[in-house]
Amino acid sequence: MSGASSVGTIKEVVQQLRLEAGLNRVKVSQAAADLKQCCMRNAQHDPLLTGLSSSTNPFRPQKVCSFL
Repeated sequence: MSGASSVGTIKEVVQQLRLEAGLNRVKVSQAAADLKQCCMRNAQHDPLLTGLSSSTNPFRPQKVCSFL
């Protein structure tokens, strides 16, 4: 590697590290508590938990037309 390209690479790495060092971080325990609270708050609207009525279910079996 030439000297100019290695200096450029090192500058990019330093810039990326500075960017990452400036990020606000949240503790995993706090993020998990927030996620749990969000899930509990929206549980009554979750069709996987409450189910769908047969009239609004887009995946219900199609009715067969028997004219014959």
